[in-house]
Amino acid sequence: MISSLSTHLTPLSTTTNHILLNLPLGTSKARFSCSAGKTGFFTKLGRLIKEKAKSDVEKIFSGFSKTRDNLAVIDELFLYWNLSDTDRVLDELEEVLLVSDFGPRITIKIVESLRDDIYGGKLKSGGEIKAALKKSVLDLLTNKGLKTELQLGFRKPAVIMIVGVNGGGKTTSLGKLSNRLKKQGAKILMAAGDTFRAAASDQLEIWAERTGCEIVVAEKENVKASSVISQAVKKGKEQAYDIVLCDTSGRLHTNYSLMEELVACKKAVSKVVNGAPNEILLVLDGTTGLNMLPQAREFNEVVGVTGLILTKLDGSARGGCVVSVVDELSIPVKFVGVGEGVEDLQPFDAEAFVNAVFP
Repeated sequence: MISSLSTHLTPLSTTTNHILLNLPLGTSKARFSCSAGKTGFFTKLGRLIKEKAKSDVEKIFSGFSKTRDNLAVIDELFLYWNLSDTDRVLDELEEVLLVSDFGPRITIKIVESLRDDIYGGKLKSGGEIKAALKKSVLDLLTNKGLKTELQLGFRKPAVIMIVGVNGGGKTTSLGKLSNRLKKQGAKILMAAGDTFRAAASDQLEIWAERTGCEIVVAEKENVKASSVISQAVKKGKEQAYDIVLCDTSGRLHTNYSLMEELVACKKAVSKVVNGAPNEILLVLDGTTGLNMLPQAREFNEVVGVTGLILTKLDGSARGGCVVSVVDELSIPVKFVGVGEGVEDLQPFDAEAFVNAVFP
């Protein structure tokens, strides 16, 4: 048996036209057609989220404060730089980047590129070297991490699955994402698809109450996750919800039987709404640094991850892992968790990130 826990909702118009979500600062509008109507609810939703992302840039800066402090030594390295000090300075830069979890492959790529440009006469001052460093990191993020905005497709409801290992912050991230979307006027339905952890449904119900959303939960034990999620998507389709957010059980990326359950959930969703899920967002704990890469590889291979949510970046000096993950997997980071508050899940913006971590 599967039941629904209802909370108060303000009905919204179901006439929609386009989707515009989480655009990087300074970029042009990217629109996604929606067949659900002819007037602009989704256009308005996207515009409001874009504006909110701009206003929240300071939170991204504060969230990466430890990484920023760790990289502050770069200014000292370049302040009195001269050509004869190049090798020493670049060796120290390499060490700083590695400590900040930029990863050996990226670090070597960046440092050797700077070395070539310095000895080739293209970079002639410490200021120019730092600017080139920031540009190289930004280029890595923008060239391999395209489509940082949510891709919500052409049919209602849009379906987003949240996946990841135990303890990474999946349920909390789902709750914060629902809060962000709900506050901009979207009609949200949650699916408590974590049927392994006893407290998971209770935790998600608290988020549903907190954000004013409805939720579909399993009424008894041993209900398959795919059944709960399928029922929620059916309800979302029948009752004109804009977005269904599906929680899933945390699982080690090495547990292949549990990983296969995610495949079943994905198939169940697609049977209800053609083309769904629109997004499969992998939650990665930023405090694990480069250890998150094996997780990301396995989840991507099994279910095809479309975007990343990096959490707990407020408590770690390892923000370079953002660059490492994007470079390794070419999967865009869509959100970053920079604190414990309900508003602290921020749309990822590559330019804001680079400015946040490099003082």
